[in-house]
Amino acid sequence: QVQLVESGGGSVQSGGSLRLSCAASGIIIINKAMGWYRQAPWKQRELVSTVTSGGSTNYADSVKGRFTISRDNAKNTVYLQMNSLKAEDTAVYYCAAEQPRLTTTVQGICVIVKPDYWGQGTQVTVSS
Repeated sequence: QVQLVESGGGSVQSGGSLRLSCAASGIIIINKAMGWYRQAPWKQRELVSTVTSGGSTNYADSVKGRFTISRDNAKNTVYLQMNSLKAEDTAVYYCAAEQPRLTTTVQGICVIVKPDYWGQGTQVTVSS
Protein backbone atom coordinates (compact mmCIF):
# COMPACT_ATOMS: atom_id res chain seq x y z
CA GLN A 1 0.00 0.00 0.00
CA VAL A 2 1.40 3.33 -1.10
CA GLN A 3 1.37 6.13 1.43
CA LEU A 4 2.64 9.69 1.31
CA VAL A 5 2.50 11.18 4.77
CA GLU A 6 2.96 14.94 5.16
CA SER A 7 4.01 16.59 8.37
CA GLY A 8 5.32 19.92 9.57
CA GLY A 9 2.30 22.07 8.97
CA GLY A 10 0.98 24.47 11.55
CA SER A 11 0.25 28.07 12.36
CA VAL A 12 2.85 30.78 11.98
CA GLN A 13 2.93 34.54 11.76
CA SER A 14 3.63 36.37 8.56
CA GLY A 15 7.35 36.36 7.83
CA GLY A 16 7.88 33.09 9.63
CA SER A 17 9.09 29.73 8.35
CA LEU A 18 7.90 26.14 8.24
CA ARG A 19 9.43 22.97 6.88
CA LEU A 20 7.10 20.37 5.45
CA SER A 21 8.12 16.74 5.13
CA CYS A 22 6.62 14.00 2.99
CA ALA A 23 7.58 10.47 3.97
CA ALA A 24 6.82 7.82 1.37
CA SER A 25 6.11 4.18 2.07
CA GLY A 26 5.11 1.39 -0.27
CA ILE A 27 7.08 3.06 -3.06
CA ILE A 28 10.67 4.08 -3.61
CA ILE A 29 10.92 7.68 -4.71
CA ILE A 30 14.39 7.61 -6.25
CA ASN A 31 13.04 7.18 -9.78
CA LYS A 32 9.93 9.30 -9.31
CA ALA A 33 9.14 12.96 -9.75
CA MET A 34 7.81 14.52 -6.57
CA GLY A 35 5.82 17.64 -5.99
CA TRP A 36 4.02 19.86 -3.53
CA TYR A 37 0.58 21.28 -4.26
CA ARG A 38 -1.72 23.43 -2.17
CA GLN A 39 -5.37 24.24 -1.98
CA ALA A 40 -6.73 27.31 -0.25
CA PRO A 41 -10.39 27.57 0.78
CA TRP A 42 -12.70 28.03 -2.22
CA LYS A 43 -9.78 27.79 -4.64
CA GLN A 44 -8.54 25.09 -6.97
CA ARG A 45 -5.54 23.02 -6.09
CA GLU A 46 -2.38 24.58 -7.49
CA LEU A 47 1.14 23.44 -8.10
CA VAL A 48 3.69 24.88 -5.67
CA SER A 49 6.93 23.13 -6.54
CA THR A 50 8.30 20.00 -8.18
CA VAL A 51 11.55 18.09 -8.23
CA THR A 52 12.34 15.63 -11.00
CA SER A 53 13.93 12.26 -10.42
CA GLY A 54 17.15 13.93 -11.58
CA GLY A 55 16.92 16.66 -8.98
CA SER A 56 15.83 19.59 -11.13
CA THR A 57 13.39 21.90 -9.41
CA ASN A 58 10.54 24.12 -10.47
CA TYR A 59 8.50 26.69 -8.54
CA ALA A 60 5.30 28.63 -8.92
CA ASP A 61 6.02 32.31 -9.44
CA SER A 62 4.25 33.13 -6.19
CA VAL A 63 6.77 31.17 -4.10
CA LYS A 64 10.02 31.64 -6.04
CA GLY A 65 12.81 32.85 -3.81
CA ARG A 66 10.89 31.91 -0.64
CA PHE A 67 10.30 28.16 -0.90
CA THR A 68 12.83 25.39 -1.51
CA ILE A 69 12.00 21.82 -2.43
CA SER A 70 14.49 19.04 -1.76
CA ARG A 71 14.57 15.28 -1.74
CA ASP A 72 16.46 12.73 0.33
CA ASN A 73 16.21 9.49 -1.59
CA ALA A 74 18.00 7.58 1.15
CA LYS A 75 15.23 8.56 3.56
CA ASN A 76 12.52 8.24 0.92
CA THR A 77 11.41 11.73 1.89
CA VAL A 78 10.74 15.06 0.20
CA TYR A 79 10.83 18.43 1.93
CA LEU A 80 9.47 21.90 1.36
CA GLN A 81 11.23 24.68 3.21
CA MET A 82 8.96 27.70 3.34
CA ASN A 83 10.43 31.04 4.38
CA SER A 84 9.01 34.56 4.49
CA LEU A 85 5.53 33.15 4.70
CA LYS A 86 2.59 35.33 3.77
CA ALA A 87 -1.09 35.16 4.62
CA GLU A 88 -1.80 34.11 1.04
CA ASP A 89 0.28 30.97 1.58
CA THR A 90 -2.45 29.68 3.89
CA ALA A 91 -3.69 26.39 2.45
CA VAL A 92 -3.67 22.65 2.79
CA TYR A 93 -0.39 21.41 1.33
CA TYR A 94 -0.29 18.06 -0.45
CA CYS A 95 2.63 15.88 -1.44
CA ALA A 96 2.44 14.03 -4.75
CA ALA A 97 4.44 11.43 -6.66
CA GLU A 98 4.61 10.62 -10.36
CA GLN A 99 5.48 7.19 -11.72
CA PRO A 100 8.05 7.02 -14.52
CA ARG A 101 6.41 6.01 -17.78
CA LEU A 102 6.69 6.92 -21.44
CA THR A 103 4.56 10.04 -21.03
CA THR A 104 6.29 11.26 -17.87
CA THR A 105 9.92 10.62 -18.74
CA VAL A 106 12.17 13.00 -20.64
CA GLN A 107 15.62 11.66 -21.50
CA GLY A 108 15.35 9.18 -18.67
CA ILE A 109 14.22 11.76 -16.10
CA CYS A 110 10.77 11.51 -14.56
CA VAL A 111 8.80 14.76 -14.40
CA ILE A 112 5.48 15.69 -12.84
CA VAL A 113 2.59 15.49 -15.31
CA LYS A 114 -0.41 14.14 -13.47
CA PRO A 115 0.61 12.59 -10.15
CA ASP A 116 -0.24 8.98 -9.41
CA TYR A 117 -0.10 9.24 -5.65
CA TRP A 118 -1.22 11.87 -3.16
CA GLY A 119 -0.82 12.47 0.52
CA GLN A 120 -3.63 13.41 2.85
CA GLY A 121 -2.47 17.00 3.23
CA THR A 122 -1.18 19.18 6.03
CA GLN A 123 -2.64 22.54 7.02
CA VAL A 124 -0.51 25.66 6.88
CA THR A 125 -2.00 28.81 8.38
CA VAL A 126 -0.18 32.14 8.17
CA SER A 127 -1.57 35.02 10.18
CA SER A 128 -0.85 38.61 9.24
